[in-house]
Amino acid sequence: MASKGTPATALLTRAKVTFTPHTYEVDPRAASYGEAAAAALGVDPARLFKTLVTTVDGKLTVGVVPVSSSLDLKALAAAVGGKRAAMAEPAAAERATGYVTGGISPVGQRSRLPIVIDASASGFETMFVSGGRRGLQIELAPDDLVQVTDAVLADIATH
Repeated sequence: MASKGTPATALLTRAKVTFTPHTYEVDPRAASYGEAAAAALGVDPARLFKTLVTTVDGKLTVGVVPVSSSLDLKALAAAVGGKRAAMAEPAAAERATGYVTGGISPVGQRSRLPIVIDASASGFETMFVSGGRRGLQIELAPDDLVQVTDAVLADIATH
């Protein structure tokens, strides 16, 4: 692979998790990084997941949902035993994860944040998540993503 590795790809390689990197040209004018990535890669938006950093009762928590959906903040809070959830400030998300907005991966984050992946992921043989930078998606089995990130599966997406 010619492109530079990221903390996400390095962690997956060390953990011996099978994944396929997919690179694409980023359109800086795109309204949605995830929708643009799905279109550029020719992938069903329900199979390409976005990584959203939130706060649940003041604690940073990650929700991973299909780009074709929205994050249900109440369901995310319930999934981690919390009461109130809100989207985190982009600067806080970038500091905690070590990634830039639009390129935040659930894998290889600077801080080990609680991660909840929408249960719809388990319906796919493989799913796509950010590889840790804009223009890089990684394809892997949902079970591998859950295991390597210590995530829980829950219904946290609204369609």
